[in-house]
Amino acid sequence: MKVRSSLFALVAAGAVSIGGAALVASPASAAPVSYQANLAALNHSSASGTLMLTLDGNQATVTETATGLASTFNGAAFPHVQHIHINGQGACPTTAADTNGDGVISTTEGGPAYGPIGTTLSVTGPTTAASGTVLNIAPSGASINYNRTITLDAATVSAIQANKAVIVVHGDDPTTLSAKAQAEKSDLVPSLPLAATSPALCGVLAVAQTSAVPSGGAATGAGGTSGTQSNELYLIGGGLLAGSIVALGLRRKFATVNDIS
Repeated sequence: MKVRSSLFALVAAGAVSIGGAALVASPASAAPVSYQANLAALNHSSASGTLMLTLDGNQATVTETATGLASTFNGAAFPHVQHIHINGQGACPTTAADTNGDGVISTTEGGPAYGPIGTTLSVTGPTTAASGTVLNIAPSGASINYNRTITLDAATVSAIQANKAVIVVHGDDPTTLSAKAQAEKSDLVPSLPLAATSPALCGVLAVAQTSAVPSGGAATGAGGTSGTQSNELYLIGGGLLAGSIVALGLRRKFATVNDIS
């Protein structure tokens, strides 16, 4: 009887051990999270657009569409420098930001709302803040269809996660501006007119809301650890079931031994 009790205690301990192993399984790494910005017009622009950003560590896959932008500049396709601005108020500026009354919210005037450049959304080449006004790496023309995976610095990643990141697309049609504004120079690149670098579209990045989790949910903003928790529960259940089966087998074996004796 002592041998029998000891063996049953050992089986029970084994079942707990199997379940315990599942409980301390190493957690899965953080899932990618998707963010969205609905781009609204500024400075008399008739443009609109949407930008999606899926963040996986410091890697960001950016997909953007925009239409209605200024199409030409000095006889060529209009370059629209665009950026992730960070650590301002996490907002797009209102008309109250036009402090000099020229009818245009310049990049500098909008700065308190959306903050300085964190990352440049160039079509090729560097994506640093220092490349923010390089025209030949910016998307150009009346429409933008942008898709690029880039590496973000720590400040930009933190700002996105803290809801302090704003997408700004620059470049206005000068003919839509007041005579005063048309005569002014850019506050960023004095060799260019004010219209060339003033904001045309702006949108705050926020976690994308989805009504249902699509396939590949981690890359579409579903995030979380629900899948990991479910797997752990299955493992725990499986471990306990295995322990019960072993215990049942031993019980029958001992019953047989007892019958023989």
